[in-house]
Formats: sequence, structure tokens, C-alpha cells
Amino acid sequence: MASHRRPKQPNRARVTVLTATAAAAVALSAQGASAAPAKPSKDEVKAQVDALYEEAEQATEKFNGAKERQEKLEKEIGQLQDQVARGQDELNELRNTLGSMASAQYRSGGVDQSIALFLSADPDDYLDKASTLDQLSDKQVESVTKIQAKQRSLAQQRQEASGKLADLDATRKELGEKKKASADKLAEAQALLNTLTAQERAQLKDDEAKSSRASRSEGERTPDLGDVKPSGRAGAALAAAKTKLGSAYISGYEGPTAFDCSGLTQWAYKQAGVNISRTTFTQVNDGTRIGRSQLQPGDLVFFYGDLHHVGLYAGNNMTLHASNPRGGVKYESIDNMPFQFGVRIG
Repeated sequence: MASHRRPKQPNRARVTVLTATAAAAVALSAQGASAAPAKPSKDEVKAQVDALYEEAEQATEKFNGAKERQEKLEKEIGQLQDQVARGQDELNELRNTLGSMASAQYRSGGVDQSIALFLSADPDDYLDKASTLDQLSDKQVESVTKIQAKQRSLAQQRQEASGKLADLDATRKELGEKKKASADKLAEAQALLNTLTAQERAQLKDDEAKSSRASRSEGERTPDLGDVKPSGRAGAALAAAKTKLGSAYISGYEGPTAFDCSGLTQWAYKQAGVNISRTTFTQVNDGTRIGRSQLQPGDLVFFYGDLHHVGLYAGNNMTLHASNPRGGVKYESIDNMPFQFGVRIG
């Protein structure tokens, strides 16, 4: 017979435990969701991108230095190889001259010990021994001496060329590494910028443009230098750089349409008829170091402890520089970066 008993109801204690467990699960789920990393704000992205740009520029300046060393080594190796080729021709000519002497003596029937040695299978052995033989004529002694000197010179040049070729291989490897390091940092920066919405990117660009316009307006005012006037070459370099305001910043570029920081300063001084070196690390030694209070328009100004950034002093506490891929060539307060010292060219 079917039972008519009512189903057993869950007791109140069990309901309370189940409810508490469910609530805890919901709370843990909410806590896990809140622990997920929040999307960085526009300002946070900008700060991170600026830091990556600085790291990319450090690698760029080292790349520029390696490129400069590579070009110098290639030029020196080419000169050495030309010298070796000319030296080998001269050595062959000297040997031919000595051979002609030996042949003449042979035809006249005057073959002595020295000539026999020359006609041996090992001419170099002949040269080593012939210089000690009394039978040689004065002309033969002179020829042997010249040949030995030329051999020593060629050996030294070949050894020097071999060493420079090894240096060139190492420099090319460094060149590739620094280029990749810079490109990786720039790609990382771009990936961060891509996390922003279109509106945020537009706002960031607008902020940068406003800052650049404000800096340009301030920088174009004539600074009060009193009786001190900038040198003609420094002024000419600054004037040349001003024509490139708004140009793009591209790592490794030295003009005329895009620049990195040291590429701009080198290009500007070249327009003024002055050749300075390619990288920030060498430009610091291209002139006389000066303090902030001594700066005049056109002087080079260096930033950061490792000196990886340079610009041209524009007056009124401003620098004109190739800033970064986002800002390009623009005016900016020298207070925006850790100023180290200035360098006066000439």
C-alpha cells in the first residue's frame, strides 16, 4: 500500500549551511574577478610607453655606434687589402728582378752557390740563406734585403687585416643585436598603445600636440643673453634644426626627412659646416663641456645618466630635439628630462 507520509523536510541547520556555502562561492567568484588586472589608464600607458621609448633609444645609440665602427672598419680593411695587393705586386717584381740577375749569371757560366740556391725548389729558403753568402753581388744583396723587408711588411699588414676582420664580425653581430633590441622595445610600446581605445589614442595625440605647440611658442622667444652672443656656427646649426620641426623620429635615421636624437644634432651642425660624430656617446667629446648657466643657443645638451639623449639648446630653458616616435622633432623644456651638461662645439 502506498505510503501517505509527507516527504521529509530538510532541517533548518542544513539549509543554513547550504546557503552559507553558496554565498561564499559567490563571494570568492567576485573576489577573483576583482583580482584580475585592470586595464591600464591612458596616463599609465603613456608612462609605460615613454619608458619603453627611452630603452629603445639607448639601444639605438649603441646601434649607431656599432654602425659607425663597422663603416670605419670596412674602410680600414679595404685600405689594408689594397696595400697588401700592391705590396704583393712589388714583392713579385723584386723576385723577378733577382731571378733575372740569376739567369744572366747562369747564361754567362758563372753559376755559384748563391744562384744554385735561388734555382732550388724553395725560393724562400734561398732568401734566408742568400743574405749570409759573400758570393752575392751588391745588387743582389740590395734585392734580397728589399724582398725580406717587403715580406715582413706584408705579413704585418695581413695580420692587421685579419684582426680587423674579426672585429668587424663582432661589430656586425652587435649591430644586429642592438637593432633587434630597439625594434622589440618599439613594438612593445606600440602594443601598449593599441590597448587604448580610438578615443583615448586621439586624446593622447591631442595632448602631445598641445604640449608641443606650447613648447614651440615658448622656445621661439628670443632669450635674453645680455652681451653674450652664440657663435655663428652654433646659431647656424640651431637655425637648420628649426627647419625640421615636426619631422618624424625614426631610430638610426640622420635626415633629411627623419631623425633620431644624435642624427638631428649631427645633421644640423653639418649644415653649419661642422662635422661632429654620430652618437651621443661620442658627441659629448666633440667640444667643451659646460654647465647649465653657461648654455647658449645652439649648444648641445645631454640628458640621462648614461647620456643616451641629446638636443640643441634653443634658449629660454628649452631644447630642440628629436624626441621619440610619438613626438618627433619638437621643442621641449630641458626640465622634462634629467639634464647632465652642455657641450659647446668649436
